[in-house]
Amino acid sequence: MRGRVLVSLLFVCLLAASGVAQSVELQPETRSAFDHYIAEAELRMRGELRPGGPFLLPDAWPADRRDQAYQQLRRSEVRIERVIPGEQTQIPHGIIHDWTGVVFIPRASVASVLALIQNYDHHQDIYAPEVLQSRLMRRNGDDFHIFLRLRKHKVTTVVLNTEYNVHFMRLDAHHTYSMSHSTRIAEVQNPGGQDERELPPGKDHGFLWALDTYWRFFEVEDGTFVQCEAISLTRNIPAGLGWLIGPIVESLPRQSLEFTLATTRKAIADRSLQAGGPNADTGTKD
Repeated sequence: MRGRVLVSLLFVCLLAASGVAQSVELQPETRSAFDHYIAEAELRMRGELRPGGPFLLPDAWPADRRDQAYQQLRRSEVRIERVIPGEQTQIPHGIIHDWTGVVFIPRASVASVLALIQNYDHHQDIYAPEVLQSRLMRRNGDDFHIFLRLRKHKVTTVVLNTEYNVHFMRLDAHHTYSMSHSTRIAEVQNPGGQDERELPPGKDHGFLWALDTYWRFFEVEDGTFVQCEAISLTRNIPAGLGWLIGPIVESLPRQSLEFTLATTRKAIADRSLQAGGPNADTGTKD
């Protein structure tokens, strides 16, 4: 009986996966709705970045919740929050995913964190297995254009060739932020095979059509807080499959953000240990 149930569940999952795998096309109204959402989000961010604004996510919360969050962060927890309720991110033919996460890296300076983040040629080593390939394509001061080959896995595995424009801005000695906008996302068919090819951007399976990320770095006496807000655009969920595919589609952006922040913290800690501990001359603090 148990075996038949498992087989039935597998069959349902395969049907669901095949439904999601149907090709779709990014519609102009979908892209327009995402661009409008980004414009509103960046307007909100400009207020948060002003002196005295809620630079980090917990700063906007009531005192008790804020203090508890900072205690959890200093215990090496990663705080992930949905920015906008899910029902408000449904747009024509698509879904916007907006998540913010915060992590605390003890004894790390902003300079040491930025050195890792901006080391784009080695993101494939730092953020594997989600990043398969990475390279800096060009740089002009604080502006970067980068390439990342991403791997997303949940029920099915998707490989994407992606490019971004990234800009960094230092607000003062302790506060820095960056903005990253995707400029090209192409799904890769048969990655690694002789017949590997890209599908035309926006004419694929809709697993990821856009990805904009906003990082903030706040250095304090005993370390650095790192925050990332990731706003992505995907296809909508096929009718009748929301009960199964919905949780998968919703969980991937959150899990990816949590992985990125936790990996950043671990990579900084590992570098400190390899260089001789927290008091080594590696950009970390005493």
